[in-house]
Amino acid sequence: MYGIVNQAIEDLVKSGFGDDKWDKVKERCGVDMDFFISNEPYDDDITYKLAGAVSEEMNISPDKVLQSFGEWWVLKTGKEKYGGLMEAGGNNLKEFLINLPIFHNRIMLIYPKLTPPEFKVSHLGKNSIHLHYFSKREGLQEFVRGLLSGLGKMYNTPVNIELIESRMAGDDHEVFKVSW
Repeated sequence: MYGIVNQAIEDLVKSGFGDDKWDKVKERCGVDMDFFISNEPYDDDITYKLAGAVSEEMNISPDKVLQSFGEWWVLKTGKEKYGGLMEAGGNNLKEFLINLPIFHNRIMLIYPKLTPPEFKVSHLGKNSIHLHYFSKREGLQEFVRGLLSGLGKMYNTPVNIELIESRMAGDDHEVFKVSW
């Protein structure tokens, strides 16, 4: 993953718990880096180690860490680093979700070595949508749930997010039913 992801984890920990906690997280997982360069790719293992160490250090479930990080990514990192792209995604939650399948195409112009997930939409209703999530990376469905929750907050739209298909249950990808 790109350094900006690890920077966002660092920002989340520091803003919520302080610099000392961040140092303990890095020590716990053995990541000995003073800083991450946002546009440089890093081994995915570093990101997973950081998330695991945050879970252990804060005594929070890994799922909750990923959900919190997903919300943070949208509400803080997304707005600060990609404000124009986020705004261009749509005028409301439904529009953004419909446009999500092409969102990473624009991000790849900034990060050419990106291995992005793929999103598809189906079952488009007046107040719900099925969002299909395909990724080479496993175990990030709760991060996606957090992203969706953050998007709901960004658009001041209360959302219900239900995981209706999962690779952990034998499916070939995750499907979320997002209702508002």
